Amino acid sequence: MSDRHLAFWPTHQPRHLSLPQTSLYYNAAVSAARYPDKPFLMFYGSVVTFSRFHEEVVRLAGFLQQRCGVQRGDRVLLYLQNSPQAAIAYYAILRADAVVVPVNPMNLTTELRHYVSDTGATTAFVAQDLYERMQPLLLEGLRHLIVATYSDYVDTETALIEETIPEFVRAPRQQFDDPEAVAWHTALTANLQPGPLTTGPDDLCVMPYTSGTTGHPKGCMHTHRSAMYNTVAGVQWFGTVADTVMLAALPFFHVTGMQGGLNGPLYAGATVVLLPRWDRDAAARAITRHRVNSLHLITTMVIDFLANPALPEYDLRSVTSIRGGGASMPEAVAQKLQDTLGLSYIEGYGMSETIAPTHLNPVDRPKQQCLGIPIHDVDARVVDPVTLVELGVAEVGEIIVAGPQVMRGYWNDPAATEAAFVDIDGKRFLRTGDLGRVDQDGYFFIVDRLKRMINASGFKIWPAEVEAIMYQHPAINEVCIIAEHDPRRGETVKAVVVLHAQSRASVSEQDIIDWSRTHMAAYKSPRSVTIVDALPKSGAGKVQWRQLQEQYGRST
Repeated sequence: MSDRHLAFWPTHQPRHLSLPQTSLYYNAAVSAARYPDKPFLMFYGSVVTFSRFHEEVVRLAGFLQQRCGVQRGDRVLLYLQNSPQAAIAYYAILRADAVVVPVNPMNLTTELRHYVSDTGATTAFVAQDLYERMQPLLLEGLRHLIVATYSDYVDTETALIEETIPEFVRAPRQQFDDPEAVAWHTALTANLQPGPLTTGPDDLCVMPYTSGTTGHPKGCMHTHRSAMYNTVAGVQWFGTVADTVMLAALPFFHVTGMQGGLNGPLYAGATVVLLPRWDRDAAARAITRHRVNSLHLITTMVIDFLANPALPEYDLRSVTSIRGGGASMPEAVAQKLQDTLGLSYIEGYGMSETIAPTHLNPVDRPKQQCLGIPIHDVDARVVDPVTLVELGVAEVGEIIVAGPQVMRGYWNDPAATEAAFVDIDGKRFLRTGDLGRVDQDGYFFIVDRLKRMINASGFKIWPAEVEAIMYQHPAINEVCIIAEHDPRRGETVKAVVVLHAQSRASVSEQDIIDWSRTHMAAYKSPRSVTIVDALPKSGAGKVQWRQLQEQYGRST
């Protein structure tokens, strides 16, 4: 490993982090003891203090154990938008000695089925507006649903003016007939207490799912230790303190939002202003009202935020830090950010497998369109993808990383785990599948993707997974998913389809687009479809997706 980047190591940053030898849950107990009456979560003007947060975490943990039968190591699904309930449920699962399985709220029943079957989960937290998607799975492994109503945490007397609150947040509590479905407020008012905490740093903590080339998402096994590492590292790198006010616009189901918007602030005792969905005006109002000083936004959010013609109407002077990633920040947008807020965008790099960053730009010396430098205790290298020999300055190869935040492996998938790691110099390195280079200063830059992946607004989409779902369409004979350039999302999903002969006269490209929208999350669903007579194939019969990519999408 080269140490060139150490010449640009941030001032006052240690090179090694000493981690707490406790479960991630313990951070909630510590902050509640330190700052009992201080606001932790702000939700449309309503406040959840640290003490209330911790109290409700404990009560829900008791319900999970005593009424749902959740035991040590069990996996529990978390299917909610950013909200007080999402944060409380996350830590209640940990307090119950169980494992959090965060699920994208855009996923539909077909996709949820895999999460239930793969994890063996019998209990799930679900928002009432998403209930119908999860309910069919009560017959397929799930036994208990705890149904959250967002408006339970909106105090109408102190909330922002009504029209700024989305309808799904304002919606009143509904009644559900399924005996297995319990309202959040019922679970909370049961006032049950959990047993003693038994999990420690080496027990499983959270399993974010990442898509893979098999066509099914894979669970990344993170322990309390690996999750704690980036919790502490992010706070340390960006100087987050108890008086920091952060805007949590990135979703908690995504590791970047989870660590930067929930776990890190809770550890530091900071205040978090929650946005359940991205809305540039809602973000600007929140900054103005709550004097937010730290923004964690992916590139597409920044582009949208700065494009708001009403932006000059808001007071944004409190903002002192803005950071994120997901895709490189265009130079023109970075300059506009500098001109508008007087701030540089601090980019980073990480994966679900590393539960957020392995690389960050130094705050006092960032580079544009750059992943940054390896953070504390991380060994990152660029190697030849075949020989695994480390390459020199400016040479392009695969980025590999070793560090305390790297996952244990993939859940129930030893073959994929073995393929994802390589031992070099006595260290276990994760193969990221990303092609990159290192400059003369030790900063890392991404060049291309070794794997076949589509990156739409920071969401990673694997064509094989989308193809597996689309093959369920009765008219589709063959399908190949490729990336198509999109000026706003960077990339979007395109399907090249061969129909069965009997369907060619009756099924249109729009029919397939419409069907796809009802069978998979919106960000995965093809935005365009081209129907062809046949797909190009190799002599071995494999679809030549690169040929289609060159013909219809972006070049690779």
